[in-house]
Amino acid sequence: MPLKLLKRKLKTLKNPAYNEQRLNPNINSYRKAANQGDAEAQFNLGLTYKEGQEVQQDNKMAAKWYQKAAEQGHITAQFNLGLLYQDRKGVEQDFASAVKWYQKAAEQGHITAQFNLGLLYQDGKGVEQDFASAVKWYQKAAEQDHITAQFNLGLLYQDGKGIRQNKTNAKEWYGRACDGGLQLGCDSYRELNEQGY
Repeated sequence: MPLKLLKRKLKTLKNPAYNEQRLNPNINSYRKAANQGDAEAQFNLGLTYKEGQEVQQDNKMAAKWYQKAAEQGHITAQFNLGLLYQDRKGVEQDFASAVKWYQKAAEQGHITAQFNLGLLYQDGKGVEQDFASAVKWYQKAAEQDHITAQFNLGLLYQDGKGIRQNKTNAKEWYGRACDGGLQLGCDSYRELNEQGY
């Protein structure tokens, strides 16, 4: 192979756009639809970049496309964007923005967004600490069988934070978390049972 041809081939192989097309043939169809405003394509493009699915992993590009889909009400894009803000991936860490996007997804019924929102209210990250709001969001996730939300709700009932102290209700939520396989739930249930609740 002549040296000129070899150099041209190497230049082509080093081109990221060439590699994206070669490795992920869907990238062009996602990009085309995403640029036309298709929220699902925008989400898929964000996910492709977030996971590095046959393209170079790039959290900034993931955030860009999740943002576009999230602004159109795409529930999973809203949740994923909240995660990026919370975990400082591809964007500056910003708990207030994480709260904003989790809230939008949580209001649409996203279980993990509800749980994460409860955590942020409980810890006072991105919002003023508010145990009553933590209870509200844990309750929504717990009723959909999120076992850690069930356990955390039990803790808040037991400690009387954000809700009237009620160890019987705490025991009930610990029991549900235990039934879901969370050992801490089983241990806490047993402790309250031994105390006569």
